[in-house]
Amino acid sequence: MCEYCGCQSLASIDELTREHDEVVRLISHLRPAHQADDVAGMAQIAREITTVLVPHTQVEEHGLFPAMATDFPDQIAVLEAEHRHIEAVLAEAADGTTPSDPTWPNRLLEAMAMLRDHILKEQDGVFPAALANLGTEEWEAVEKARAQAGSALPEPAA
Repeated sequence: MCEYCGCQSLASIDELTREHDEVVRLISHLRPAHQADDVAGMAQIAREITTVLVPHTQVEEHGLFPAMATDFPDQIAVLEAEHRHIEAVLAEAADGTTPSDPTWPNRLLEAMAMLRDHILKEQDGVFPAALANLGTEEWEAVEKARAQAGSALPEPAA
């Protein structure tokens, strides 16, 4: 993942990046579960991904994206649409259910491929652009969104 611009020196971006890293780690478990026809296992992984993404998405959509939307409205609209699509596929495994739709495992894999590309767009585009363009007030809004959303990840080791 991106480490060239220094944006990870900001706590807000560092936490979003840590969440991306965890999601990518979880996604890596889907293909073996799919190959084993373990739909219940895929559903469990989908729920774990959702647990990480819920606060992550809140921070982006209530803190970072509004600050970026003025300068990059089309790009932010695409990212938000991708959020909705990914959330919809993940939601099919919510509440401890295993989706019975036989197309769901493949749709999940496709949505997770989209999510991996989405993460790269954010880390290689949105985060560096935010570092270059946002002022103190916008970063405070991102921090406020994080305080409200929390995080599914443990605090990083010191």
